[in-house]
Amino acid sequence: MTHLSGHGKGCCSPAEGECFPPGGARVRGFVHSWLLLQLAQGPAHGYELLERLGDEDAPDPGFLYRALRALEEEGLVRSTWDTAGAGPARRVYAITDLGLDYLKAWSVHLRRTRDRLNRFLDEYAALTEGKGGERRERAPR
Repeated sequence: MTHLSGHGKGCCSPAEGECFPPGGARVRGFVHSWLLLQLAQGPAHGYELLERLGDEDAPDPGFLYRALRALEEEGLVRSTWDTAGAGPARRVYAITDLGLDYLKAWSVHLRRTRDRLNRFLDEYAALTEGKGGERRERAPR
């Protein structure tokens, strides 16, 4: 039994042979930075952002629109109504200068996180010889 066993989702399940990190595999705040990155590439409406993110990385639509509203309240994005074309008006989002500064800061943070993750994975691979997480015997000291 591991220290993660018995703590619900995000734990090791001996019966299933899988372990998941506590809190899932997402980096907190990453969706917000991902949205800013998409908007730095050009303004978009919510549905277009969902398409840009792709099926695997896209949050549910409700979360996406709440995140966009929060980003707008923080001054990181602005929105306007697009009434051109057929169909109902759509809110189009664009990144602000403050949003670009925030995106740059996130980029620096993620680079540092990536470096720490690479170090962790390298040390773990050395410990397990990279074979499925099986612990190798250490040489006597």
